[in-house]
Amino acid sequence: MDAIPARLDHLVLATPELAATVADFTLRTGIAPVAGGAHVGLGTRNYLVSLGGSRYLEILGPDPEQSEPSGPRPFGVDALSGARTVTWAISPPDLDAAVAAARAQGYDPGPVRAMSRRRPDGTLLEWRLTDGDTAHPSGLVPFLIDWSASPHPTASGLPVAPLLELAATAPAPDEIRPLLSAVGVELALTEGPVGLSFTVNTPRGAVTFG
Repeated sequence: MDAIPARLDHLVLATPELAATVADFTLRTGIAPVAGGAHVGLGTRNYLVSLGGSRYLEILGPDPEQSEPSGPRPFGVDALSGARTVTWAISPPDLDAAVAAARAQGYDPGPVRAMSRRRPDGTLLEWRLTDGDTAHPSGLVPFLIDWSASPHPTASGLPVAPLLELAATAPAPDEIRPLLSAVGVELALTEGPVGLSFTVNTPRGAVTFG
């Protein structure tokens, strides 16, 4: 099994303290994430680092410049006590076909909805993704994303920390593997508490984040 899943688009490192987590990443790796933009109305913003090729890391947390959102912030940010790798995304060649195929195999990734954000340089990014209560709550099964004609986040010249490995633990790995198969991916899974971790190559050596 490859250390990096096929069609990986990005990893989500969520945090209740965005500035502190960005500073910690910079300190540990010697690489400074760059501002991505705000998710208007959702109460969050992000910082980004390329993981090599068309893969990237999204560090996501509360946006102090936005008022409190009407509902919970994405990725369970409000309930976090510290930074944690909460989930990951894949980019299939045909999002709608991939969703239909997963449902045919007994797993519903959730409805597809449109989202957007504006980069600091004013460029509007638009994408569609799967999102919903039917998705697996562990975060170990990736959500699906389609950037279509929009510029990919990695096209803006992000600093690079090449991804070396993505791995996960689950109390019952054999229950997760069929769900991964339903969305067409494999992930290195071992038994343990629910968790995702990734390792990147940096000027300060290999660094792992959980």
